[in-house]
Amino acid sequence: MSRIVLKFGTGVLSRLDGRALDAAQFRRIADEVSVLVKSGKSIVIVSSAAIAAGIPVLGLSKRPDDLPGKQACAAAGQPELMRMWSTAFRRHGLNVAQMLLTHEDVDSRMRRKNARNTIERLLSSHEIIPIVNENDSVAVEELRFGDNDRLSAEVALLVRAKRLIILTSSNGLTDNSGHRLPIIRKMEDALRHVRPEKGELSVGGMKTKLEAVQLALSGNIPVSIIDGKKRGQIAEAAVFGDVGTRFPVPRAPRKAS
Repeated sequence: MSRIVLKFGTGVLSRLDGRALDAAQFRRIADEVSVLVKSGKSIVIVSSAAIAAGIPVLGLSKRPDDLPGKQACAAAGQPELMRMWSTAFRRHGLNVAQMLLTHEDVDSRMRRKNARNTIERLLSSHEIIPIVNENDSVAVEELRFGDNDRLSAEVALLVRAKRLIILTSSNGLTDNSGHRLPIIRKMEDALRHVRPEKGELSVGGMKTKLEAVQLALSGNIPVSIIDGKKRGQIAEAAVFGDVGTRFPVPRAPRKAS
């Protein structure tokens, strides 16, 4: 059974004003993902936006700047984030399961094995979608994954995914003229086009996404970076179609005869 890891950034799941989650987005995403599940694909979601979800819960007007404030937002927002996912997928007869991970969980051999076993058991039901997020309430700033970009690659490697799809608020990687780059075969080509673009509600940018791409490619997992707010792109990216920017696994050099 084909396994796909979908990573949703904060900007994809929150409203434009950034003060709450976008319920309509969760419903649309669940509509599209449920089609993949019912076609026989195993889906693991890596979801950001716990901090964004916690902003209105704590009565704040913007994302806190200090680490304790961010962690408090994450703790308050994580239940709301899971409620959104649960409500959206329940309409399709699917359930969700929460997994909160830290760097220590993927760096420790035993913890990594335990995490893999848990996800494997959840996927074996064919009716449960694991929702993975960084455990923001305990992760220290210097050990953070970067809006879950690296975490998504770690999870893709963990479950031996066939594909990693990173959904963001931009239509993949663009050149200096703003034109979409449909396919990147060499990472040095991608790095030439990286520009500062991190949003107020996000701790990641295109640079962290490309680092995640490199990690996934090292495990022979192709990656697509697509516009998470465009309808229909998930299904197309699931078959490595021409949406966003695709990063195929580099071909091994031929041996001299």
